[in-house]
Amino acid sequence: MRKARYLLSVILAVLVLTACTGSGGAAGSSSASASVTSPAETADSSSAETTSEPDSVQVGVILPTMREPRWLQDESAFAELLPDAGFTCEVMFSDGSMEMERANVEALADKGAEVIILCTCDSAAAAESVSGMKERGVTVIAYDRLITGTEDVDYFVTFDSFDVGKAQGNYLLEHAPQGKGIPLYLYGGAVADNNSFLLFEGAWSVLQPRIADGTFVIQNSAAADSLRAKKELTREETEIVLQEITTDWNFSVAGTLAENNLAEADTKKGEVLILAPNDSTARAIADCFAGDEEVSGYVITGQDAEAASIKYIIEEKQSMTVFKNPHTLAGSAVRMAAGLLNGKTPETDSVYPNGVKDVPALELPIEVIDRSNAENMNNS
Repeated sequence: MRKARYLLSVILAVLVLTACTGSGGAAGSSSASASVTSPAETADSSSAETTSEPDSVQVGVILPTMREPRWLQDESAFAELLPDAGFTCEVMFSDGSMEMERANVEALADKGAEVIILCTCDSAAAAESVSGMKERGVTVIAYDRLITGTEDVDYFVTFDSFDVGKAQGNYLLEHAPQGKGIPLYLYGGAVADNNSFLLFEGAWSVLQPRIADGTFVIQNSAAADSLRAKKELTREETEIVLQEITTDWNFSVAGTLAENNLAEADTKKGEVLILAPNDSTARAIADCFAGDEEVSGYVITGQDAEAASIKYIIEEKQSMTVFKNPHTLAGSAVRMAAGLLNGKTPETDSVYPNGVKDVPALELPIEVIDRSNAENMNNS
């Protein structure tokens, strides 16, 4: 496995976590409430506060948005973990705004946070969000998405997005119809998200041989089709492809793109394969293909094991998803923060080059879910 690489809508009005006892940190607060805040709760864009939040915190958590089910899963995981974490803490949301993300980072640093766990909205732009944190004595843990182009990120806790892409690609290989010339539709995540590159590169690594020999025929990306003979793509080539097939991780964008692809006169249909980047986009894309009378069947991927997609899998509307346990990810980040507060070096097992430095990383396991085991997820 390559360890180093260069890299539904639900709105919660107010979420307040239970008390989180303080110990083992330089901030030394004996007790404080751990709050979850969002931009909607503020009068301006500089901070996100509730009346129950602590005057100071040792660890801050910043998630990108409340508008995607994936991040609500992570928020729920943190809500369960933080009361017993052993330090004062606060969770914030950035509402998909880099301005808000930077304000949240500054607000937490001003409150004395020694560790900030940040899942950024934009991997490259996040360099500005964390600028100066090292000088202020703040340790930054990139959460799920690598922060690129800066020295001011210390650790990275993640699932291996390259392996997620490989799992999606392998599922399409294993469940493809017999014969040659099978239509393949490609969809990607947000171009601003480094994980989108890794995800697509992982899928491409297993799909490309079948594309090159004509078993699969790309239907919706001239850029990808022009590169069909290349086993490994450069980052620049991957970006060109992603610009054509991006869903921006957005349900509506994905649906519109799929509708446009199916409406093109020279599009081949019948039994098709669909590489969809995550669950919310997979459902939108699947609905479009299911509604096209010229599509006789499809195999479609996903990731995140969202409850709505587990239901789709059981109902045979979505083929698979990749389960990335949010409790495992959040738990690893919380343990990393607790160790740092107690002067311990966090456990890591890989490095991710971010263009400026090699960031020590901890990669976590993934699991493929399909019709054979989806009921287990539905009952868990």
